[in-house]
Amino acid sequence: MKGFSRVLLAQSGLFFSFAALACAGLLGKNETGNFPLVAQNAAAPFLVEANTDIAVLRAANDLRRDIERVTGTLPELRQKNARGVPCDVVIVGVLGHSAALDRLISDHKVDLSPLRGAWESFVIAVVDEPLPGVGQALVIAGSDRRGAIYGCYEVSEAIGVSPYYWWADVAPAHRDELFVQAGRQRFGPPSVKYRGIFINDEDWGLQPWAAQTFEPEHGGIGPKTYAKVFELLLRLKANTLWPAMHPCTKPFNAFPENKRLADEYGIVIGSSHAEPMLRNNVSEWKDAPEKYNFAENREGVLRYWEERVKDNAPYENIYTLGMRGIHDSGMQGPTNAKDQIRLLEEIFRDQRALLAKYTTPDVARTPQMFCAYKEVLELYRGGMKVPDDVTIVWPDDNFGYVRNFATAEEQQRAGGFGVYYHLSYLGAPLSYLWLCTTPPALVWEEMTKAYDHGARTIWIVNVGDIKPAEMMTEFFFKLAWNVGRWPRESLSEHFTVAWAEREFGKENATEIASIFAEYFRLNFQRKPEHLQWWLPGEKPRPSSFTRAEALERLAAFQRLRDRIHRVETTLPATRRDAFFELVSYPVVGSVLANERYFYGELAALAESKSTDPWLERAKTADRELHEQTALFNETIAGGKWRGFIREEPANGEWPQFRLASWQPPAFPPSEAGAMDSAAHSATIVEEQRDAIVIEAEHFQKKVDRAGGAWELIPGLGHSGEGAVAVFPTTAPTISLAAAANDAPRLNYAVDFTSAGEFPLLVSLLPTHSIRAGRGLRFAVGLDDEEPTEVTVNVIDGADGWVQGVLNAATLARTKIKVPSAGRHIIRIYGTDTGVVIDKIVIAQPAP
Repeated sequence: MKGFSRVLLAQSGLFFSFAALACAGLLGKNETGNFPLVAQNAAAPFLVEANTDIAVLRAANDLRRDIERVTGTLPELRQKNARGVPCDVVIVGVLGHSAALDRLISDHKVDLSPLRGAWESFVIAVVDEPLPGVGQALVIAGSDRRGAIYGCYEVSEAIGVSPYYWWADVAPAHRDELFVQAGRQRFGPPSVKYRGIFINDEDWGLQPWAAQTFEPEHGGIGPKTYAKVFELLLRLKANTLWPAMHPCTKPFNAFPENKRLADEYGIVIGSSHAEPMLRNNVSEWKDAPEKYNFAENREGVLRYWEERVKDNAPYENIYTLGMRGIHDSGMQGPTNAKDQIRLLEEIFRDQRALLAKYTTPDVARTPQMFCAYKEVLELYRGGMKVPDDVTIVWPDDNFGYVRNFATAEEQQRAGGFGVYYHLSYLGAPLSYLWLCTTPPALVWEEMTKAYDHGARTIWIVNVGDIKPAEMMTEFFFKLAWNVGRWPRESLSEHFTVAWAEREFGKENATEIASIFAEYFRLNFQRKPEHLQWWLPGEKPRPSSFTRAEALERLAAFQRLRDRIHRVETTLPATRRDAFFELVSYPVVGSVLANERYFYGELAALAESKSTDPWLERAKTADRELHEQTALFNETIAGGKWRGFIREEPANGEWPQFRLASWQPPAFPPSEAGAMDSAAHSATIVEEQRDAIVIEAEHFQKKVDRAGGAWELIPGLGHSGEGAVAVFPTTAPTISLAAAANDAPRLNYAVDFTSAGEFPLLVSLLPTHSIRAGRGLRFAVGLDDEEPTEVTVNVIDGADGWVQGVLNAATLARTKIKVPSAGRHIIRIYGTDTGVVIDKIVIAQPAP
């Protein structure tokens, strides 16, 4: 089988088939020129030289075992080709570190020049007569060791092995034969240099599971667990880990083998915003907590940091600079911003001196980052100077909305920028630790916006316990690997359908993707962990849904459950565990959480006392949810995940950040009937008025201007149809004076029953302004009148922000003067980018 002619995948990925999340066109048929990985019950042996990096060898062996998982045939591993035995081979190596690759290059058999000097890139190529006695070779060549590793796992995914084959028990479909398409394909470099996860708030999942089930010999998360985490990261084309750090877990460096193991896998180790210099402060700082104070105990703190840098310097790390409190608290010492800035700049100098001493004298070559998390962001905005070669990592606001963006001038910094993002969170106003309900469209909108403004060096995502955030973690890394591959216009087709097809087969992929679209829509309106409209410590109060809205929501959730059941009945037994873990439990869990809350509330608020059916349905849902969770923990995958999944709230810890355990609600008598008259904050403006509600995507006309246009983001917003924003997000700001002529515009036709001045409410996603301190800004006008500026200032921690992140909506209020009854055109002008409009509401007097 010879021949080499086609390159079937554009690196941009915009034309890839949604049938595969891995390289489209990598697998082929039994045709001339294609490479036989497995044919006629024989597998091509692997040629991996004796001097191959241990991390690359490990990935090559994983690919061999993946081939066996799919076909039942395990390829042989060779260090050199057996002369006189003609065969086809798989060659895995790193450019510049492989004699076999050097020979292929010198013999002009394959062009690997695009890999020279590239970061984490690889080529997969079918080569004819590459070596004496070899008819064909499948060459997997990396520009560096992680490039070669990713090449191996690219083939694994292409043959049908999910990155979550172990973490979610996804069984690949059996194939008798495997052929790799003739051609040469280049992958990388990645869009983002360092891509990783933060294992956080592991108290209720990963840690007890490791301690009780998977790694009891180490009392919890240790080398055995981290080995599985490292492999998963590499299969997802990630490269960085912030290890678990809660007091319940032994620190990463408590096991000396952890850092060596990370190196043997090729994983970069970092640490969170509150853990400078790779130190786990909650467990490793042994002195009195008040001594963790650089202003008063400089030498003690420096010795503490120096010990870690000295021990870990031989390995690949990203060093977090700066200082906060021991556990996600503010820095001790100075109390005013000026002195805090001065002290932090001194800390930077001392920390970099340690790095110069133990890593390299040219400290700019040592990867370093500064995370401007919580109160530290205001110090940066206040003028704090971060060394130019240090990467500044912007945080989101813990609820998925990035808090800061680099200006054009800032983007010239040598160290660049990054993002620390949350798919799971423990903190105010309410945590979300149980299910993963952040929609792909929001991750896409926020992370591509950050990327467009220079955040291209480090992306870290807080995944909590890893499960059940598998799908969205993968999407985050797919985006970080190739940010241009996932077009805004069809995110669900380009990711969710492909993901579902890989995990559960083509016949169910479209339906599963559709189920998830509805799951994300409903839970974007209110997360399952936020089904409580009072904050901890407050007096209980009903939700903001009317009875009709609550019943409509419950009916929508019931339809989801019915659809889950129908898909489940079509699956082979080999895929049902994975379906339960990845689809059924999160979807049905959110169904049951909503049923127990809203049926309980309907019963409590009904004026009639004949509400026993509603109350019984709430109690039944509560019982079934406990049963589903027990099924996950005790039965699925033969009890493999015993102790892993806990409903929120998992226990009585951190009650100030968590909703109360569910029980049948009892509201004051004055609240009786409240669901009939409640005003939903995003749909009704004032009592005694009729509301005209317009979904933002239902505009009559849009007018693009030079440099900017309003565009639809499908799958975002409360309706699920989409929300609108101005693209590109780097488009220039338009002044109010120039808005009518220069700003991109949306037109909405509205029929008014009378003249007058009417309240206008625009429901926005609670994003943060691209221009710090400016607020979310747009303009509104009626017909041809001059527009009026509307600005919403979102301040973290304030009441508006609290309700905004819980309701996934920030409300912008203004008024419009309508000169006469009849049809008029409301015009929305995009004066600033970063504003995402969900819906528009106009109130009129009742006729």
